[in-house]
Amino acid sequence: MNIVEKNQGEKTPYSVEGTRLNINDELILDLSRYERDFDVHIDISEDWAGMLVMGLGDRYVAQIDMPARKYNEIEVENDEGTEGEGESTTLEPVPFSMENVTLTLWALKEGGLR
Repeated sequence: MNIVEKNQGEKTPYSVEGTRLNINDELILDLSRYERDFDVHIDISEDWAGMLVMGLGDRYVAQIDMPARKYNEIEVENDEGTEGEGESTTLEPVPFSMENVTLTLWALKEGGLR
């Protein structure tokens, strides 16, 4: 995972286990479940009560960016008796990799995140 510190100051604690991102032991996301055929951007914010929320809140805590899912083109042999006998191709998704994820961390406001 690529880490970007957006500004100076203390950041919220986080950990990574496999494809799961744990933010402050409050919000756990299995990022492989958010992969799509287009780029994905997830905002993690702190709300007025100091709780983490996905989406926009009172202030940013983190942002997660993932590139669009990639595919390998695999050649497959057509069944006998089908039109255009020979080989055709199918698309197979490349396995999800945390190496492609970027986590941007924002500094906490004094007294933020309890």
